[in-house]
Amino acid sequence: MQGILSIQSHVVYGHAGNSSAVFPMQRMGFEVWPIHTVQFSNHTQYPQGWTGHAFSADDIDTLVQGIDNIGQLQSCQALVTGYQGSAEQCQAIERTVQRLKAANPAALYVCDPVMGAPDKGCIVAPGIAEALINTLMPMADVIVPNQFELSQFAEMPIKTLEDAVTACQKAMAKGPKMVLVKHLYCLSDSEFSMMLATPEGCYLAQRPQFDFERQPVGVGDLISALFTAGLAKGFSATQAFAHCHNAVYGVLKETHDCNEWELQTIAAQQELVHPSASYAVEKIS
Repeated sequence: MQGILSIQSHVVYGHAGNSSAVFPMQRMGFEVWPIHTVQFSNHTQYPQGWTGHAFSADDIDTLVQGIDNIGQLQSCQALVTGYQGSAEQCQAIERTVQRLKAANPAALYVCDPVMGAPDKGCIVAPGIAEALINTLMPMADVIVPNQFELSQFAEMPIKTLEDAVTACQKAMAKGPKMVLVKHLYCLSDSEFSMMLATPEGCYLAQRPQFDFERQPVGVGDLISALFTAGLAKGFSATQAFAHCHNAVYGVLKETHDCNEWELQTIAAQQELVHPSASYAVEKIS
């Protein structure tokens, strides 16, 4: 039984982390094996706060060992990681990648390097950004940063499309074979921009930006999940990019139409498989 291992946060209510990633990958036809780095009552942008706690790094090691014990790690097609609750968890991810690659050298490691962003403040514990930049991102096959996270990894400011292309090239020189910039916000306030960089070139996709009273949380986790599932299904990089871009638009449109803050992933589930929108992917370099 082939599957995708997803190691990231989990919320009981709403859709963020594994709660945003697992169902879309299942809906695209995959068995998904979730391991939670933290379990919170809800995502952290609620003004009322949240409850819950982070798990220990040992929990990740123990659960991965258990999967290996029953001979299933060799059946893992891809590992996707997102929010980590501690620097020690990042070390456990490093061990997991090494163990997975030993069991199945063809498995993909997709790293969503959640570091936070200036507009939301620092939302990760000390040492996590350093572990992502120095260890996990270089060992990943695919990285899915936002503009801020890409600038940290490439060690350069990003203010233009040309900057973004250069930053992606610098990022790939450090190890990853592919970079999906999940939000390139320097380009436009009215359009949501995403960029894909591969050895064959860079590609841009843009779609209308919805005006939310409060911005939904978990969109990046949804992007990483859909792109991972597309690659695991055998889509080309550009096909996976286009599918991901259009499917996320469909979920956000449903969320906006319902006047909701939490992603309407269940209501829009058909969009995950057959997106109704078809925004073009343009090769830019």
